[in-house]
Amino acid sequence: MSSKVYPNAVAALHDLVDGISLMSGGFGLCGIPENSIAEIARRGITRIHAISNNIGNSGRGLAILLKQHQITEATCSYVGGNPDLEEQMLSGEVKVNLVPQGTFSERIRAAGMGIRGFYTPTGYATLVAEGKEVREFDRPCLLELPLSADYAIIKAEIGDEYGNLWFKETARNFSPLMAMAARVAIAEVERLVPLGSIEPENVHLPGIFIQRIYQGQGYLNDIEVPIYNE
Repeated sequence: MSSKVYPNAVAALHDLVDGISLMSGGFGLCGIPENSIAEIARRGITRIHAISNNIGNSGRGLAILLKQHQITEATCSYVGGNPDLEEQMLSGEVKVNLVPQGTFSERIRAAGMGIRGFYTPTGYATLVAEGKEVREFDRPCLLELPLSADYAIIKAEIGDEYGNLWFKETARNFSPLMAMAARVAIAEVERLVPLGSIEPENVHLPGIFIQRIYQGQGYLNDIEVPIYNE
């Protein structure tokens, strides 16, 4: 088996190109893959379809890519606290697909589990229902389809050389689901350890779902403080 370990973000993200769909883990600024986002910004990759809970926050995270106009489509559940996304959505520069948060996570989970669709009452009789099949159970439900991506970039506290990951507290958020749903999952970790260093019962995401892993550096781990355009 070839090694999954890469020396840095430059090497791990070497084949990302314009026009990709990209899942990015994190909830606000909690658990975001800072090194991977910085490398995508440095390379200037464009026409990205970003799939993330809120596409950055307070001018940081994926909002860095928004500021450089690298994102043309966003699938997310929350726009608040992200004036860059709000501005570009209203101007028509970025197409935004708003998805209720529970539906968002379940669509990603469905892709990773091979589920071809599911029914939920969430969003019925709202704009979310437009163009979707409705089926009657105990109440009307919408058919929602799985959500996948070309790449997922995620961040964990500890990872081993096979890609087994351990996340710190709520920084786990969407990341395991996204790794399962993407064609290529790239993990950056604060500590890269030898195989066997993580006890099996402490593995939050098995390495079979990770194709590339590297140790990040210089993490800011920012706390959210909203920054609004004047």
